[in-house]
Amino acid sequence: MQEPQGRSVPDIEKRTIRKVVWRLVPFLMVCYLLAFIDRGNVGMASLQMNRDIGMSASAFGFGSSLFFISYFLCEVPSNLALQKYGARVWIARIMITWGLVSAATALVHNAASFYVLRFLLGAAEAGFFPGVLLYLSYWVPAAHRARIIAIFMVAIPAASFIGSPVSAALLQMNGIEGLRGWHWLFLLEGIPTALLGVACLFFLTNKPDEATWLTADERSWLATALSGEQKGPQKVASMPLHKLFFNRYVICLALVDTCASAAGSTLSVWQPQLLKSYGLTVMQTGLLNSLPYALSSVLMVYWGRRSDRTGERRWHTVIPMLLIGVGLFATSLSSALAPAVCMLSAVLVGAYAFKGPFWALTGGLLSSRATAAGLAMINALANLLGGGLMVNVYGWVKDATGSYALALMPLAVLTLISVLTLLSLTRNGPQGQVVQRTKAI
Repeated sequence: MQEPQGRSVPDIEKRTIRKVVWRLVPFLMVCYLLAFIDRGNVGMASLQMNRDIGMSASAFGFGSSLFFISYFLCEVPSNLALQKYGARVWIARIMITWGLVSAATALVHNAASFYVLRFLLGAAEAGFFPGVLLYLSYWVPAAHRARIIAIFMVAIPAASFIGSPVSAALLQMNGIEGLRGWHWLFLLEGIPTALLGVACLFFLTNKPDEATWLTADERSWLATALSGEQKGPQKVASMPLHKLFFNRYVICLALVDTCASAAGSTLSVWQPQLLKSYGLTVMQTGLLNSLPYALSSVLMVYWGRRSDRTGERRWHTVIPMLLIGVGLFATSLSSALAPAVCMLSAVLVGAYAFKGPFWALTGGLLSSRATAAGLAMINALANLLGGGLMVNVYGWVKDATGSYALALMPLAVLTLISVLTLLSLTRNGPQGQVVQRTKAI
C-alpha cells in the first residue's frame, strides 16, 4: 500500500483502522473463543467421559480426529458459500449449528456415538476461520494484517486459558440433576455459541460500502487502500478449483501450516491427560493446563505487531516454528513436571506466534480471486494433516509406548520438515516482505 502525500492521509488511516478494529475484532474474537472452547473441551471431558463410555486412548484419538476429516471436506465449500451469501448470514449459520452439535455431545454413550458427534461438529464449524480471514481481507489493508490477525487469533490460546479451568469446574457438577460433570460441560459451553450466532445477524456488516458506522471519507479511503493492493503480482493467480488444489504454493503453505496446526490441535486434545499423568487432580490439571495459553496470548500479539512494524514475514514465521520443534523434542525427553510445563509453553507460544505473520504472508501470495478458496484449502489441508492425522498418531504412539511425552516425537519431525519447506518456498523472492512499514495503531 503506497502512502499518499499530506498529513490528513495518516490521520484518516489511523481513524479508519481503529474504527474497523474496535467494531469487528472483539466480536469475532468472542466467536472464535467459543469455537475453540467447543472444539477443545473434549480434552478436559475425556478425564471423565472416556472411562464412563469405555473408550481407549486409540479410540478417543480416532474420534477426536474425525472432527478434522469433516472439517477438511466442508472447508472450501463453506468459504465459497460465505463469499456468495455474505459473512453476516454464513458466520451466523456456522455458529448456530456448531453450538447445537457441541451441546448434543452430552448425549454420547459409546465410541460410535462419539465418532458421529465429532464428525458433525467438524462439518458445522468448517469455514469459520478461513471465512474470518477472508472477511478481514475486505476490511484490513495488508500492512496492518499480521497484527490484526494475531489479535483475532488470541482467541485460540485464550480459549484454553479460560476454558480449561472453566471446564474443570463444570466437571465438578457431577451428579446434579442426574448428569455427569462432562454432560454439563458440553451443554453449558455449547448453548452460548448458538446464541452468539443469532447475534451475528444483527452485528456484522458484510463489506465497507455497507458500513454506516464509517463516514463517507473513511469508506472512500478504505476502498482505495484495498483496491490498490490488488494491482501487484501474486504467486497464486485465479484458477479453477481443481488446479488450485494441486498448486505448488498452496500445497507447500498447507504443509507449513500443518506444523502449528498439529502442535496446537494435539496439545488441545492430549495435554490435559499428559499433565494429569504426573499425579495431578482434575482441578490442578485444569489450572496448570491454562498457563501456557496465557503466555501464548500475550506473545502472539507482540510478535504480530513486530512483524507489521518491521514489514518482515518470512523469519517471523520460521522462528516460532523452530520454537515448536525445540519444545516438542525437549518435552519428549522430560520426566519431571516443571520442565515439561516450560517446554509445552514453548511449543504453544511458537504455535500461536506463528499465525499472524504466516497468514499475512499467505494472503500476499494469493490473488483476490483465489483468496476464498486458497485460504480455505490451506487451512483445510493443514487441519486434516495436523489434526486428523497427528492427533491419531499421538494416540497410537501413546498406546505403543505408554508415554505421553514420547508420543510428541513425530510432531517434532513434522516441524523440521515444515521449516525446510517454508525456507525453500521463500528463498528467491521478496514475497515474505511487506513493502511499507507501518507504525502500529
